[in-house]
Amino acid sequence: MNRFFQILVIVALFILGYYEGANAARLKDIASIRGVRENQLIGYGIVVGLKGTGDGKNEFMSKSVVRMFDKLGMKLDSPEFSSKNVAAVIITGTMPAFGKAGNPIDITVSAIGDASSLAGGTLLQAPLRAANEQVYAVAQGSIVIGGDGKDQHGTSGRIPNGAIIERDMTADFATRKMYRLTLINPDFTTAARTVLTINKELGGHYASAKDAGTIDIITPFAYENRGVELLATIESIDINPDMKARVVVNEKTGTIVIGDKVKISRVAISHGALSVKVGDGKKGGEEKVAVLESGVSVGELVQALNKLGVSPKDLITILQSIKSAGALHGELEVL
Repeated sequence: MNRFFQILVIVALFILGYYEGANAARLKDIASIRGVRENQLIGYGIVVGLKGTGDGKNEFMSKSVVRMFDKLGMKLDSPEFSSKNVAAVIITGTMPAFGKAGNPIDITVSAIGDASSLAGGTLLQAPLRAANEQVYAVAQGSIVIGGDGKDQHGTSGRIPNGAIIERDMTADFATRKMYRLTLINPDFTTAARTVLTINKELGGHYASAKDAGTIDIITPFAYENRGVELLATIESIDINPDMKARVVVNEKTGTIVIGDKVKISRVAISHGALSVKVGDGKKGGEEKVAVLESGVSVGELVQALNKLGVSPKDLITILQSIKSAGALHGELEVL
């Protein structure tokens, strides 16, 4: 008997492990490391070479061109400059984490004046600044406009590898004594599972959860001055994330997304010629009837309603009514 019980336990653990592994995600996909993030850059520039689609007479564009010529050693007789072949633009880009000097990044160029199109234009050299107003990159290059014909949005374009990083992002991770992880979707159960899994992987009590979304990790002695290897080991750990029971509906598109943990209590639904009973009940004389057991999931309810030919719009209305009646156990989010 004991032998049979042991076999049952092993089989149960195997099934449980398989189920959790099937829904597991790498820790790097559900959490981020504090301090490892991108940085937004912004700048102002001038685009030249347009085919009569520029700003024309524009105050800030005119002053910018006059100032540019002055720096190039050419004095203009008039303080004003007007040309339909020139446009003033705002430049935006994203500097990756650990970006190093000399690495290129993509940028987006958008007109801010009266220019009707930036097609065929060339962005002149312009500095890109971060939120601290420090210059981190310099941009220049030919603008690429996506689309064609009437669908073309010509007042905005991209320059692949159009900026070069001029300053390193300083961050010394190798010698840190502690690292902090932030869960993308904070959850107490997920945080607790993450702590247990990390401690098991590292062979000691090195991880601790501060709240539902924050996990601190003390650098083990074996990984001292080897922070990169430590984070690589932690990032590859598989975690089975937990989540709240939730139903998300989009009334504009008729899209319904249902979590597998959402349940429905005993309830009777009447919608037009449709009648649905969840719980004990017998089929009556209704034109369209569906009888489901108590405690069914929303997915099973939706499958039953689809078989009866219920439209997505009516299905959304039914789900909202079930939630209002207190029979839908989970969050209902309407977009």
